[in-house]
This record gives sequence, C-alpha cells and structure tokens, in this order.
Amino acid sequence: MIRLPRRAAILGGGAAMALRPRKGLGAQAIRLGILTDMSGPYSEDAGLGSVVAAKLAITDFTREHPELTVELMTADAGTKTDTYVSLAGAWYDREGVDAIFDIPFSAGALAVRTIAEQRNKVLMLTGPATSDLTGKACGPNHVHWVYDSWSFASSTARAMMQRGGDSWFFIQADYAMGNALTTDARAMVEKMGGKVLGVARHPVPGTTDFSSFLLQAQASGAKVLGLTNAGADAGNTIKQAAEFGLTGSGMKIAATLFHIPQVHAIGLPVAKGLVLTDCYYWDMNDGTRGFAKRYAPEMKGFMPASTQAGVYSATMHYLKTVLAMGIDAARADGRATVATMKTIPTDDPIFGKGRIRQDGRKIHDMYLFEVKDPAESKYPWDYYRHLATTPAEQAFRPESEGGCPMVKA
Repeated sequence: MIRLPRRAAILGGGAAMALRPRKGLGAQAIRLGILTDMSGPYSEDAGLGSVVAAKLAITDFTREHPELTVELMTADAGTKTDTYVSLAGAWYDREGVDAIFDIPFSAGALAVRTIAEQRNKVLMLTGPATSDLTGKACGPNHVHWVYDSWSFASSTARAMMQRGGDSWFFIQADYAMGNALTTDARAMVEKMGGKVLGVARHPVPGTTDFSSFLLQAQASGAKVLGLTNAGADAGNTIKQAAEFGLTGSGMKIAATLFHIPQVHAIGLPVAKGLVLTDCYYWDMNDGTRGFAKRYAPEMKGFMPASTQAGVYSATMHYLKTVLAMGIDAARADGRATVATMKTIPTDDPIFGKGRIRQDGRKIHDMYLFEVKDPAESKYPWDYYRHLATTPAEQAFRPESEGGCPMVKA
C-alpha cells in the first residue's frame, strides 16, 4: 500500500516545493486542501493518488497562467467523521484554505458540507458516493464531481438490461449505502421490465464468508448477480463466486461500486467477466492515457481510479473559475464561486465535455466495462473492454427527482 505523511506543498508557475502551513496569504494566492484517507480502506481510491492528481492539475494550470500562485495543503484524516470536521474547520478558519477537495466517504462529506456552508467556502467532493449530496443535502457551497450511488446503480442496471440481463439477484452490504445502491438498481431493473428474484444482505464489517449468499443467488436462476457492496467485501464476493463457478454457469456479475485498484488487487484470473460501471478508464482515449501516463510514475506504476482522476478535473475547473472571477472575489465568497462554476461548461481530457447542474451535480458520460480474460490483456493494466455508454443526461438522477431545494422548475 502506498502511503503519504501529512504535509503541505506550494505550487505556482509549474514549480513545487514543501512549506510549513502559514497565515496571512497574499492577495495573489489561492489555497487548496486535500482531505483524504492515506492508509485506510479508502486510500486505494483516494489518498496519495488524490494529492498527485491535484499537483498535476496545479502544475498544468499554472504553466499556462503563471500569474496565479496556488498553495496546496494535504492531511490524512483517516476514516473518522469528527477528524474531517475538525480539520476542515481549522483549515477554513485559521489556515486560509479556500477550497477543500476529496472527502472519500459519504458520512464525512455530509458533515463537511455543513462546515463549508457555514464558513461560505468551497467544497469539491470527488470521493463520496451518496446521491443525497445533490438531493436533500444539496447546498450552495459544494459540488459533487465524479459519480454517486444513483449513477453507478442505475447506469449498471440500465446497460445490463439492454444487453438481456432481465433477472437479478443482489448481494448487499447491510448499511445505508448498500441499501441505496440496491434500491436504485432495483428501480431501474423494474422500470425496464426486469425482475429482482432476491436480495441477500450481509453484515458490515466482519463478513468474510459469502458462500451462503452465493448459493442463494445460484439457486434463484437469475441472469445477473448484482453486487451492492464495495471494496474488500465486493472483492471477496467475486473471488468466492469464481470458486463456486457462478460465471462459468452463465451468470453475469455486475458490481455497482468497484474501481480499477480493486480489479488489480484480485487479479484478472478472478475478475475476468466482471461487469462494472465507471466514468473513467485510463486506456479509453489519448486524453485519459496522457493523464494516466504522467500519474503512474508518481504512484509506483498504479493507474488512477476515477475518483483520483476526478480530483484533477475538479481542480482544473475550480482554477478556471478563480481566474474568471478574479482571485480576491473568489476567495471572498465561496457561494458566488460555486454559482460561477455552474455557468462555465466543464471540458477536460479526463471526462470530456459536461456541466454542473443547479443541484451541484457535475454530469458526464458513464461507461459499462467488462473485465478482460488474462489472455486478452496485452500490457500492464490493460483490464477493461468497453461495452456501452450511458449519455451524461441519462447517467445521473433527474434534478426533478432529487428533492434539492435549490432546483427551480
């Protein structure tokens, strides 16, 4: 596992150097912060990779705009919500941080969004999954950038249904996020005329033996096994499904929250045939490859997850907005900065063209991938085959259905 100690860095004009946090920033400096998990369960999809992505974005932007100085602070906040709240408050109040990025889990994001609104600062959420952040918990000071539970579950279900996967069995992590993923996927399956033949819920944390759940799935006769768990739980489920021969019997496994670092961890012999949805794959096109090939040397050869690529994308758009508004204006009013961000179309080599909606949801295409057989993989990290694309306007929950009070008819 790659780890990074707590530290801060200053970048401007393409150069980088370490610094100690200081007070009293000059008018021509903008200060960003990465609050993340450096060594815990979210570190593979965030952590050091988020810091590297932010540095690459700052370097690229300041190379073109050397008049802008950007300072970057980072902290390992682990997995405790109270730590994220404490650090975010201190950064906004005493360290002059203008915008915080990442927050790799939903509970932390929901708590820090309140801090950002109270301080009238900017929060760019690239790590959490809950769609409540653009629903009942939407707000004028944050943007939800990469994906959410609705986009993952609904896009996966829609794409699989279109490919004939009209009967499903779910293995679900028995907590709020697992329930949200199952609910959203189930709604799409049933909307498109499919059937859900069963749901097996497992405790979180502590479940390591998924055999009883897999036997239920096999007995159901479903064409698709939908995994509405994540991380190590999803990885163990996939490993044990391979041992049971589920995929060999014709059942497709569709993961709703699974990233390329987890595919790498379990290996192609186990993951082959797995179907998953994501909004970024490093080998999709010249733009995605260009970013990944600069990122990987800083990460011991690891390719970026979509969350880490999202930090690059979100940082670039934020800095474009700062330049458009003027540094002083952007630093003075986070709410106005987010409002301005929504008026500027998004466009970068990571996600292509998109936009930020009234509810704070950044939208772009989502992709259905299938993990390759080892014999098909021609070079390191050549893991995915692109099966289908869900267009941006279909990939995320309609604004009218989210319950965000900021959305105007």
